[in-house]
Amino acid sequence: MPKLSSKKVEKAIEELSYEEALAELEEIVSALEGDASRNPLDESISLFERGQALAARCSMLLEAAELKVRQVAGDEVIPFEETSE
Repeated sequence: MPKLSSKKVEKAIEELSYEEALAELEEIVSALEGDASRNPLDESISLFERGQALAARCSMLLEAAELKVRQVAGDEVIPFEETSE
């Protein structure tokens, strides 16, 4: 189970870039999916709460990036659609 570095945990979520927030969120998910007996309940709850905040930060940053792209490209933006292959 990966241990989160205290340096990352101390950084305010509002200061994280998308890449930093996503990387930390992936670490938290991995830690929470690991052996539950290794994480005390309080620590697991704290990790979950931070993960929720990180997910919200990533979502906000993606929405801001999409808005910026739309402003630059105007109506020429073609929505992404997944195709089944």
